[in-house]
Amino acid sequence: MLLTSIPTPFIRLLCLLLLAACQAPSSKQAEESSSIKDITLLFTNDFESAFDPIPAFWRKDVEFLGGAAHLASMIDSIRSAEEMVFLFDAGDMFTGTLSNRTQGELLMEMMITLRYDAMAIGNHEFDYGWKNFQKQKNRVPFPVLGANIFYKGTDIPFAQPYAIIERNGFRIGVIGVIGQDARSVVIPSNVDGLDFLDPAPVVDKYVKLLQPDVDLIVLLTHQGKTGPMQTDQEAHPEIWRDFEEDIALAGAVKDIDVLFSGHAHRGILEPFVHPETGTLIMQTFGHATHLGFLQLTVDTEKKLVLDHTGGLLDVESNRYPPHPIMQAKIDSYRARYPELQEVVSKAASRLSRKYNEESDIGNLFTDILREKMNTDLAFFNSGGIRADLPEGDITVAEMLDAFPFQDRIWKLELTGKQLREVLEQGFSFERGILQCSGLHSTYDVNQSKGERLQSLLINGKEVEDTDRFSASLPGVIAEGADLYTTFPQAKVLAGPGPYFADLLEEYLRETEVVQLPERGRMVRK
Repeated sequence: MLLTSIPTPFIRLLCLLLLAACQAPSSKQAEESSSIKDITLLFTNDFESAFDPIPAFWRKDVEFLGGAAHLASMIDSIRSAEEMVFLFDAGDMFTGTLSNRTQGELLMEMMITLRYDAMAIGNHEFDYGWKNFQKQKNRVPFPVLGANIFYKGTDIPFAQPYAIIERNGFRIGVIGVIGQDARSVVIPSNVDGLDFLDPAPVVDKYVKLLQPDVDLIVLLTHQGKTGPMQTDQEAHPEIWRDFEEDIALAGAVKDIDVLFSGHAHRGILEPFVHPETGTLIMQTFGHATHLGFLQLTVDTEKKLVLDHTGGLLDVESNRYPPHPIMQAKIDSYRARYPELQEVVSKAASRLSRKYNEESDIGNLFTDILREKMNTDLAFFNSGGIRADLPEGDITVAEMLDAFPFQDRIWKLELTGKQLREVLEQGFSFERGILQCSGLHSTYDVNQSKGERLQSLLINGKEVEDTDRFSASLPGVIAEGADLYTTFPQAKVLAGPGPYFADLLEEYLRETEVVQLPERGRMVRK
């Protein structure tokens, strides 16, 4: 069920007046009803610096979705309509151009204005290293939760593990955890001072601690398979991730009432009810195009959720005017970096990203790498491409939104055997296809994982296991992230080298009009 409206206070007031006119409650009834509370839970996940509305080109009913200032106005309207509202986030606020420039500071400032009650730590919070996030998380007045993150080799928590949020006498125990998959997509050197433990035993410990003292337990998770980096993913269920890890955790630990999750970007259109524990599980598509909405009727005496309704609300940018304080804050930070609005090139047509397919922007990035680094081949992980490049003018900000990371390029020597291994990893779609330049391949998704590569040609010649090729690629996969464990085994020719963002900017400034690169490098049979 996709919700498009919310109850108004006027309807509720009318209902209360009608009930009061029919019968005045006895003292016993009043006592019983005082334990029944209606609450509204709102949540976001994987915001990832989506400050501006996104053109909803895959929808016919909405022109734009999202935008931080529009989201703020929407949340304010819900708070004015509902008596008791809580707001949570399930991680990955960071990434993006302004996040990069401010080392995440603007995101934390945004969350202050939105008045979040708590957030869980996601993998992108470590984009600028764990020491930077240690500083940024102390900037905000609400708890930043990471119950299973510890300083390396110690039992000292890196972050607050849980919090109790109280409003109008209603108490929510909130726990936050990050999963092992989310940890694996972080550049290893960015978290080399931390340990990430199995979430389940930690969650069980804190649920048992909190349960006697609160009316509701909310778990914020950032786990499961990494989300598909595709702007129109809402319209493509075939690339949606499952949320089996959240289901398993909700089944393994009793007394979790609500689980809001992130990382998989899996839009759960209506609350999933765990068949054994009754835990309500929800997640949005990310990028603030939707706001998670869950209303509960809770018996605080019995600590029982009596009823629920919820879903994903469209953040319709044209419907909600920009929140003045939020917009002023964003504009203020942008004014510090006027160079971001400089036009560096033009695109003949939109260069879109695809997660499980060869993409125009993936072809462009790998072609740039191969040319600038003078290698036989070039690779790019699909998850590293964070936005499309628009048709027409390309600004510095748009360029950096497409690749917002501080990642250096490595040159490796790969054997034919190693090349086949990394391509097979891409064709598993566990972390999206591996974007490539300098080769032509065919693959068959009907075959078992590890056996999908059908043909591999370089310069028109079939590749042999003993052949050797130079290759350029971002450091994140050169170090083995995104499950590309073969790359760290390859011979290093050079690195770490230049930042890819610098190579991209250099290329765009040299190119008056960017054309669509050649397609047909990875053909699905």
